[in-house]
Amino acid sequence: MSGSIIFIISIFLLICCLLIGMPVAYALILIGFIGFCYVTSVSSALSLMVKTIWAIFSSYEFSVIPMFILMGTLAFHSGFASRIYFTAHKFFGYYRGGLLIATTLGCAAFGSVCGSTTAAVATIGKTAYPEIEKYGYDRSLSTACIAASGSLAILIPPSNMLIIYGVLTEQPIGKLFTAGILPGLLLTLLFIIAIIITRWLKPELVPVVVNSKISWKEKFASLSNIVDVFLLFLLMMGGLFIGWFSPTEAGAVGVIGMVLIGFFRKTLNWENFFSAIYDTARITGMIFLIVSGATIFGYFAAVTQFPSFLSALVSNLHAPPSLIIAIIIIGYLIGGCFMDSLAMVTLTVPILFPLILKLGFDPIWFGVIIVLVVEMGVITPPVGINVYVLSGSLENIPTETIFRGIIPYLIAIIICTFLILFFPKIVLLLPMYITY
Repeated sequence: MSGSIIFIISIFLLICCLLIGMPVAYALILIGFIGFCYVTSVSSALSLMVKTIWAIFSSYEFSVIPMFILMGTLAFHSGFASRIYFTAHKFFGYYRGGLLIATTLGCAAFGSVCGSTTAAVATIGKTAYPEIEKYGYDRSLSTACIAASGSLAILIPPSNMLIIYGVLTEQPIGKLFTAGILPGLLLTLLFIIAIIITRWLKPELVPVVVNSKISWKEKFASLSNIVDVFLLFLLMMGGLFIGWFSPTEAGAVGVIGMVLIGFFRKTLNWENFFSAIYDTARITGMIFLIVSGATIFGYFAAVTQFPSFLSALVSNLHAPPSLIIAIIIIGYLIGGCFMDSLAMVTLTVPILFPLILKLGFDPIWFGVIIVLVVEMGVITPPVGINVYVLSGSLENIPTETIFRGIIPYLIAIIICTFLILFFPKIVLLLPMYITY
């Protein structure tokens, strides 16, 4: 059999492994190892597996992953989300639809220190939903707002998904982080516009709030809840932007700052601190195994020469690059409805990345596009991990209720994707000015 046919068969077997519930990391390692054995030899495959896993777990470049994960878990265990939502509630909560706007801004702010979409959904959901329900908002609209806004955490830096993309493609993490800032702010704005339009089209879903007067003095006083973490975020991203820190050093600054803030505010005790360490070790181990599996599978793809075959096939079609990227995006949209976003990225990026480079697309821009597209997958059925996390963390809220209200937010993400496709400077403007 030709190498391309072998690789196509391996893709089918990999999907079968994922469908029967095998963890992504083990499926990638198993199929990549067996395929490499078949194409080369058992000894070569064993050597590749050992060297790859050791290189990834011992690499300084990969230490950026546990640093930002630890910062996010510390923020989670320090109760930072409730402080964010309290401040956003003071500014916007008493306008009609304002609680949904406050939830969106709270998720965006929490995502700027967390990087995990599921953590953002679970935390903001428990904080925001009781308040939203108290004022009589429609359940589908409000829960869909929480599920969709939580997905901002995988776009706004520090994003775990952008880190994994950078590791898989050897792109600068600092540039990927800064590339996600403007698209993240744009998508946050589009979510708010979606809320306002929904309020205008279906006013019965959003109640009229009475006794809504809050003084500006009280509003500005509430900023004291978040000013320290906001300054920490500016220090991290500003240090990256002007070259003070490498991404790993920025993560270390974030961890130290979050520990100091937590202990100073007395919201982080030793029990929570060690819980954050445990969660970081567990999540980091999972991600490192997935990256190891993706790397092994990528080497297997290389020896079968399938990426070269795919590039040659596309070249022979004589199709414009814009059509090819449109087909890739549609493929991600469809795949994201049935496969976990992390599995989608680790499985497809090593295969498609050489093609993207050959077509002349900027790899930083493509990374943000990929994150935006898989962002739809976390809120669309049947997978929709954010929806299931939110349903599990709230009582008596079935997933069907959440899915019914998700359409306005999906439209917002699609609009954001089109804007970035037609105006790539939205992504590439800030990375032009940094060296990391």
